[in-house]
Amino acid sequence: MPAQRTLRTPEELTAAGLLDQREVTEARAVGDHYAIAITSAMADLIDQRDPEDPIARQFLPNKRELITTQAERADPIGDAAHSPIKGIVHRYPDRVLLKAVHVCPVYCRFCFRREMVGPQGDGTLSTEEIDAALNYVRQHKEVWEVILTGGDPLVLSARRLSEIMRKLADVPHVKIIRLHSRVPVVDPAAVDDELLAALKASGKTIYLALHANHPREMTPAARAACTRLVDAGVGMVSQTVLLRGVNDDPLILADLMKAFVENRIKPYYLHHPDLAPGTSHFRITLAEGQRIVASMRGSISGLCQPTYVLDIPGGHGKTVIAEGAQQQEDGSYIVSDFRGGVHRYVDDC
Repeated sequence: MPAQRTLRTPEELTAAGLLDQREVTEARAVGDHYAIAITSAMADLIDQRDPEDPIARQFLPNKRELITTQAERADPIGDAAHSPIKGIVHRYPDRVLLKAVHVCPVYCRFCFRREMVGPQGDGTLSTEEIDAALNYVRQHKEVWEVILTGGDPLVLSARRLSEIMRKLADVPHVKIIRLHSRVPVVDPAAVDDELLAALKASGKTIYLALHANHPREMTPAARAACTRLVDAGVGMVSQTVLLRGVNDDPLILADLMKAFVENRIKPYYLHHPDLAPGTSHFRITLAEGQRIVASMRGSISGLCQPTYVLDIPGGHGKTVIAEGAQQQEDGSYIVSDFRGGVHRYVDDC
């Protein structure tokens, strides 16, 4: 496979040996609804002899994505309810999301924003829309942190990213800029000097939350990309989704968290899967997740312990669920949001 080639169609996936010919029709049907893309860095990790390969499971289209359950929703964590202006989500008092782009280098089959990303998604903000979003930040002096997400903000050109960073430099009450990205893992060569200069253009404290779900994703190239980021002064934390058939095993999850720490990445969030359409085959029960997290406690270093969280459906924010979700007699759970609101959560998997 040519270096740095991204596969985007069922035909390309089949030609690369990643899908059987009989799966093309099903993959086309999935592609009519949700974006498809896998970089060569990830495609090369797939063990084509293993029908349950955890890397393939994350990126290759599957007919089960066409099954939508009653509980699933297009906006599972309620971004729209907290979006006062295009590109901004202001759910928590001291921080906002800035969704400058809705394109990704790869499209995860479990993505909670799968209705919004990709060629048919919400697109990239224009310069005028970016300026309007940043004007909102300027007007809200309680905003201490701006989180660039999307989509993946590191798919922006270095010039465009640098422009956003320089504009944020002029907002005195913003002290922290965080970026959520898969790029260091799925396209590590993109972490070059030009990108590093763009990240540092604001002069502010920069954090990058790296999304990876399986220890095999932490390849030598990915580790080198993370080294370049950390050596350049970018703080790194992790985010991982707890996925059936990918990492719902305490030994696999422990290996991933150790790989993060070995590369100066602090384990941060372990997300319970969201109620995105067509993703029920990835979800585990909340009780299963609690058992996995509990089994890691004491068996690996405290540096390696992520915070297990649920994004409460409907836009109520995250809640820690390692022990804080109370199971009821009917199997549902009672969870509390950061404002003290109480909500009922039902497993859907």
